[in-house]
Amino acid sequence: MWYTKRTPVRGKDTDMSPSLSSSKLTQLQTLDAVLAREIRGQSQVLPRISSVIRRGELGLSHPLRPRGSFALLGPTGVGKTEVVLVTTQHIFGADRLFRFDMSEYQTQESLGLLLGAKLGDVGFLGAIRERAAEGSLLFDEAEKAHPRVLDLLLQLLDAARLTTATGQTLDFSGFYIWLTSNIGSAELMSLQHSNEATLERHVLTRAQQSLRPEIFARINEKLVFHRLAYDHQLEIAGKFLDRQIAFLGERGHRLELHRDTLPFLVRKGFHPKLGARPMRDAVEKLVGDAVAECLLESRPACGVLSVDEARDCLVVR
Repeated sequence: MWYTKRTPVRGKDTDMSPSLSSSKLTQLQTLDAVLAREIRGQSQVLPRISSVIRRGELGLSHPLRPRGSFALLGPTGVGKTEVVLVTTQHIFGADRLFRFDMSEYQTQESLGLLLGAKLGDVGFLGAIRERAAEGSLLFDEAEKAHPRVLDLLLQLLDAARLTTATGQTLDFSGFYIWLTSNIGSAELMSLQHSNEATLERHVLTRAQQSLRPEIFARINEKLVFHRLAYDHQLEIAGKFLDRQIAFLGERGHRLELHRDTLPFLVRKGFHPKLGARPMRDAVEKLVGDAVAECLLESRPACGVLSVDEARDCLVVR
């Protein structure tokens, strides 16, 4: 369904608070716990995200703007995209996250992909609005977008309205807008001995310059994600390892952990430039290979998951 005028979204255009179902209320009440469980090493930003989401879902955000907007800044692989995935899935479901890689929108012509390039073409954003009235729009590496595409983001943040090539005006006030950026990451690495306030101030200044002050001013929360300390790297490896062991346990493979297993996974799954991004794949590969070796040798994959230093792999002993 297309919208040519602004329509109320869960009570946002009235003075009455929306009536929440018990399941939605539970989602809001448990959001803090879910974020803390899934996102490690970024406790400084999680309460601020929860605050915006709660206000948006309770009908307390401005009716003529998105429910909430965020700029997530910091190095690669520290949880910026993951926090969007977790939040959206918890509040709306995984199918309500719509993601755009802004490195693919570096020319003026790419604007047509988003809004339609010819009469009758609704573009990617129009297709999203046909499909959903609420959810999350994630613009990865926003600073790489063409200036005309940034103008489009400014419209979304300012009035939550866009006009497609069909001439129809679409209402995105039911959505959260997320921008991620690695702006200032190199400096974060070189200034790692500075205090957190200095680092955040530096990154925020760089982001404001790159994304344009008028865009930056309209974002509800500008959040700087920190580099992951070794303890947090261990926690992330442990989270993925617990899930993999539970997955294998459902298939009859009973595994216990040696004390050297987690440090080995951090060594294999954490990258200086990519952060914890390779961790999930590393855990699945290394643990899966150890179990597969047992099965190919016709022996049960039950025992202690430990490190074989000579072969640089995990084995089940």
